[in-house]
Amino acid sequence: MTAVDPVFDRVPERYYTHNEHRGETLHRSAAEAIQRDVIALEVNEGARVLEIGTGTGYSGALLAARAGTTGRVTSIDISDHLAGWADRLHRHRGVTTITCHVADGMSGYSAHAPYQRIVAWCAPPRLPRAWVDQLTPDGRIVACLPIAAQPSTTLIATITLSAGQPRVETVAFGGYAQSTATAVHDALTIPGRWVDHHIDQPQPAWISVGWRDHDDPQHTGARTALNLLLNPGHTETYEREPLDWLSWTAYSLIAGGARRTVAALGSGMRGIGHTTVTTAAVILTDGTILANAANSPSLTALRTWLRQWEQAGRPQAAWFDTNLVPNDGDDLPGWDLRITAGTSG
Repeated sequence: MTAVDPVFDRVPERYYTHNEHRGETLHRSAAEAIQRDVIALEVNEGARVLEIGTGTGYSGALLAARAGTTGRVTSIDISDHLAGWADRLHRHRGVTTITCHVADGMSGYSAHAPYQRIVAWCAPPRLPRAWVDQLTPDGRIVACLPIAAQPSTTLIATITLSAGQPRVETVAFGGYAQSTATAVHDALTIPGRWVDHHIDQPQPAWISVGWRDHDDPQHTGARTALNLLLNPGHTETYEREPLDWLSWTAYSLIAGGARRTVAALGSGMRGIGHTTVTTAAVILTDGTILANAANSPSLTALRTWLRQWEQAGRPQAAWFDTNLVPNDGDDLPGWDLRITAGTSG
């Protein structure tokens, strides 16, 4: 991505990500993704901004520069280490319009509400009602939201209010690590939500199935499917590689429905495909297809999904129709983001 905002040139990224006193922050969001979402947030001079996920402090510095000397940025993180270091680095640069606090971002931060802008550098289970309640009527939220109860299946949504209700203005491909209730060193190796079975040795691997409600309490089907993928009886290379992985991630949900499976194998690569309690097939990010057998029903289904994806033109984010569906569950009241096939498709 090419930076189109002069603010990006004025904020020293490496000062936050590779500070000589703090050291390098290994698990951090890509600068290009942060800049994209800061642009989408449309922070104006004097804005009150809530940042959920302090991280290195770089994103907060961009927001503070955008909000100017009359604005106020409140940054919260579950990690006292991250919040403390970011606050220290801001003060050393003389940035005084941002304050960092230790808090659970799913509840927002009511002490400084309301906000004209809210941005989250993590993926919550859904859009929390607390964020909407703390937003001004003319406000805007940019957040990474799941489009299915599976890891690594998200869109970046720009949300505004209409008659007090959130509505999706635009979506973009992308994602951030899942939000967690307590600070963790690495939220990526084994996601905290929606993993149906995982192993740690010899290398971490996990699987998430769309049919978990039909598996037994011991997750026998998911465990079997993961084992089939870790020991495939058939391997081939997708003939139309390279993939547009972000497009495929979203479209596979349309094509696959409840049989869609996401897996991370010992190679470290992610895979998306079709599984049952006895068969499995996924395509990896490098275009390798793994299946339990050459005649696997899961492999047949995966090939059909890929053909449908190609026929749809490897659709980009704007192709999908989006909808926020109220979900007032006790765990986190809010709205689920759901997608359907675009009307042009």
